[in-house]
Amino acid sequence: MEDHDFRLNIVVVGLGLIGSSFAMALKKLKPKNIWGIDKDKDTVDIALSKNIIDKGFTSERYILKTADITVIALYPENTVEFVKENIKNFKKNSIIIDVSGIKSKVVEDINSFLPEDLEFIGTHPMAGRENRGVKYARDDIFNGTNYVITPSCRNKEKNLDLIESIAKKIGFKNVVYTSPKEHDDMIAFTSQMPHVLAAALIDSITDESDVNLFIGGSFKDVTRVALINPELWAELFTVNSDALIGKIEKFEESLDRIRTAVKLKDRQTLCAIFKDVTYKRKQIF
Repeated sequence: MEDHDFRLNIVVVGLGLIGSSFAMALKKLKPKNIWGIDKDKDTVDIALSKNIIDKGFTSERYILKTADITVIALYPENTVEFVKENIKNFKKNSIIIDVSGIKSKVVEDINSFLPEDLEFIGTHPMAGRENRGVKYARDDIFNGTNYVITPSCRNKEKNLDLIESIAKKIGFKNVVYTSPKEHDDMIAFTSQMPHVLAAALIDSITDESDVNLFIGGSFKDVTRVALINPELWAELFTVNSDALIGKIEKFEESLDRIRTAVKLKDRQTLCAIFKDVTYKRKQIF
């Protein structure tokens, strides 16, 4: 990969946890400018007070015309809407990337109306925290994590190289290239399913006062991601419903095997299942 000059004007749209963390991490590359856009003025003011961005805006038209790279850190459907509404405001020959958790629909929808003098690259930083918002942003949130790029036939190799180089410079350990469809299929299992399971487990509680007295580390670990952003995850689940339903059904088959073995008091089958999952877990980590 070639060595890149990061003296660029970069605009981050959406100054929540990921957007603000992205801006903080990008500042370490010493670009020309890091500007932020957020519809909430209080959020912009906090980002400015914490020196996350150099300048902040609640309106995007003027500032987008100067951006070499625009990083859109919005929900998937809002990402598509933002690009469409500002299609005439982006700087010609600039790069637009997103960081949303769903790729197929976003990449397909945006490329369906994007002019030839703009390039959109779908990306997904595999990082986050339980808390959301600019106040919880950190410049090291991406350190040691994975960054997924889902290129399309419209992407130029030099621009993909630039985004990969930026990702590695701001802390990502691995940069993975895959198709939008494969991304959504894998993410349904590795990201969305844990949230499904944690939500279902908490939802099954019938008496919270009793549970509180018997909680250990394992329950806390399994249900950590039940601290969920309702609007975001409802959108992610429904936009990726086909892939997610397949993973839920596969999980139901596994759960049914365990349920049947427990019902029959079949220790041999349970031991075989536990040995198998222990081996698989060690292979993954």
